[in-house]
Amino acid sequence: MATLPDYAELHCLSNFSFLRGASHAEELVERAHALGYRALAITDDCSLAGIVRAHTAARQHGLKLIVGSEFTLDDGLRPVLLAPDRDAYADLAELITTGRRQAAKGSYQLNRDDIVRFSRHLLALWLPPTDAALDDAAWLRWTFGERAWIAVELLLAQDDALRLAQLEWLGRSARVPLVAAGDVHMHCRSRRALQDTLVAIRLGTPVAQCGLALFPNGERHLRSRAALADLYPSQLLAETLRIAERCHFSLDELRYEY
Repeated sequence: MATLPDYAELHCLSNFSFLRGASHAEELVERAHALGYRALAITDDCSLAGIVRAHTAARQHGLKLIVGSEFTLDDGLRPVLLAPDRDAYADLAELITTGRRQAAKGSYQLNRDDIVRFSRHLLALWLPPTDAALDDAAWLRWTFGERAWIAVELLLAQDDALRLAQLEWLGRSARVPLVAAGDVHMHCRSRRALQDTLVAIRLGTPVAQCGLALFPNGERHLRSRAALADLYPSQLLAETLRIAERCHFSLDELRYEY
């Protein structure tokens, strides 16, 4: 029997990503622990709201928790930023505050200059679109240097093989390494109906009329390591561990400072 690969999930939304995530942070941590993950990053949308509950659950289960956040910039660029240490956590918190203060309540607004301003300590995973541009990958490399990766999220689409080949070319061309990630929105597949309902509420449209706004399948859950081994090259799974090893920040480090 083949040995299951170790894995750390680096892109995961909780229900604190309002009307997107379909699972509580505690459920995500418990499921990741049950699957034998080495670490889990909670990366809610321009928010750190889920990490306190995740931190408590991670301590109970002995799972390493990575603090991060996902962003969509004004020009559509989508980075996931992870905090490897306390300085990076402070930068991430200030970046989130900046984005929230620049927009109406309940939304945020950030551009690339904002990211550059707070980029010095953070790790970055780029979530490339279908038509990913080399210029964007080059900007990521210029901004974050060796703290940048391209996230490869294979979700049983018909073009997964082509997608992987395209991102491998992009990574080679821009000298940015690839890493596996899951775009996780729920802790288990059975939350798919709830996740669809959340999308419908967000759009103000009946589920039956949401069409392509819904995910095409239920793959955005915490998948077994056996399933991941069938989908991803081993080096992309191993890269998740190298990133996780760089992240040693814990909420336990925070104290009141007057």
